[in-house]
Amino acid sequence: MLGMLAGYFRGWTDAIISRGLDVVWAFPALLLGVALGVSLALGGLRIGPLEISGGSKWIPALIIGVVGVVYLARPIRGQVLSLREQEFVEAARAQGAGPLRIMLGELLPNLASTILVFFPLLVANAILLEAALSFLGAGVQPPEPSWGTMLADGVALLSTAPHLTIVPGLMLVLTVLSLNVFGDGVRDALHPHAKVRPER
Repeated sequence: MLGMLAGYFRGWTDAIISRGLDVVWAFPALLLGVALGVSLALGGLRIGPLEISGGSKWIPALIIGVVGVVYLARPIRGQVLSLREQEFVEAARAQGAGPLRIMLGELLPNLASTILVFFPLLVANAILLEAALSFLGAGVQPPEPSWGTMLADGVALLSTAPHLTIVPGLMLVLTVLSLNVFGDGVRDALHPHAKVRPER
């Protein structure tokens, strides 16, 4: 939604959203995630009547959302900037469609393939970030299960029980690799012209 709003309205809306995304983009994802995780895990989060305790699973979900929003919002913004000048958008405007109807009815269906391509890659990045945060103690808190907490517990017993570290690490690697391969397959299926073909 942020990328669509920035690309469609341009001007001040685009400037504010883009600068906010640039601030998030300027920090390494893991460093920003750990900083947010530690600060929110210690004091929780309170916005008006909404209160989230420091040990809640909403904290890592919120962190992953903040850190990962840039990876989808920027490409969507670029695509919306080119789509908004197309004839079908001009035709919808001429018929009296408002901005919300144009974004949801005209632009969003044309962005579906891009979103489908990015989705498996974003899920893989989210899994890695959650595992890293939990390994460092800033993500999912025990006794809730997480590959990161399993790895952290297994490191202390690495010499006597190496399987406690190897198995969760292997499952993490296999899951992320399978999601990346699936994402590449979706990209090749939806954008066959993007395949690199050797010259003969």
